[in-house]
Amino acid sequence: MRIYLMTDLEGVCGVTNFEDWCTPASRYYEKAKDLLTREVNAAVEGFLEGGADGVTVADGHGHGAIDSTTIHARAELMRGWPKVWPFALDEGDYDAIAWVGQHAKSGTIQGHLCHTGSFVCRDISVNGLSVGEFGRLALCASELRIPVIFACGDEAFAREAQALVPGVETVAVKRGVNTEPGHHLPAEAYSKLNTAAVHLSTEEARSRIRAGAKKAVERARDKDFGIIGLKPPYEMVAVYRSDATNPPRVSRTQHPKSVIELFRLPLQLEAIEKADPLTLI
Repeated sequence: MRIYLMTDLEGVCGVTNFEDWCTPASRYYEKAKDLLTREVNAAVEGFLEGGADGVTVADGHGHGAIDSTTIHARAELMRGWPKVWPFALDEGDYDAIAWVGQHAKSGTIQGHLCHTGSFVCRDISVNGLSVGEFGRLALCASELRIPVIFACGDEAFAREAQALVPGVETVAVKRGVNTEPGHHLPAEAYSKLNTAAVHLSTEEARSRIRAGAKKAVERARDKDFGIIGLKPPYEMVAVYRSDATNPPRVSRTQHPKSVIELFRLPLQLEAIEKADPLTLI
């Protein structure tokens, strides 16, 4: 079994806020990269112990967040995708897909640093199904018949993954405590909303990730799970918050056959100039 492992940074244990941890200008950015890489290495160990033959690690954080000098000796590291979606998942012979360091979608109650692509996006749905960063790639994987077997990040993300992909093995390494979705907030204010969380120790988090990854591979050999049954035609609706230069707005994009091609299409923006953000769906 060959596993494609998508990574992000905001869902990593010990990463406490965006400003101090998640960009190259952040004072703890190098430490954040180390924390993510250690979680990735724990997952790779678990996958291999469970019987996987190889793991390709996709560095999915916007600025890049994997330390290439300390990644697991038996992992491949991938960064850069000529067509973006689905991040070269369709260019390899993969038997399963997994996530480490993932955060919940925008507006999630008790999510930590939750957003969808950026803090400007309020929601993305495909055929009425609300999806975050995880959900969009999981839909691509399902179109390619690659099962989703493992998802690790904050507790709210684990619930999101289980709801979208019943049976997926999840590990939660921290839990957010904010109880407001923040739908009414502009992007800048929303970026500061979901910073409160309770974290495991990083050592305990890695221990759980390793055990969960091992269990995911073992279960995937014996059980049929991990495919989302959404059918074409596809319509994507994206709702955006106001920001420094734009009002709240939406986009609608359609494709008759492929969700992958849907995500590759340019967004068709329609400005909502007079709408109260509280009334947006």
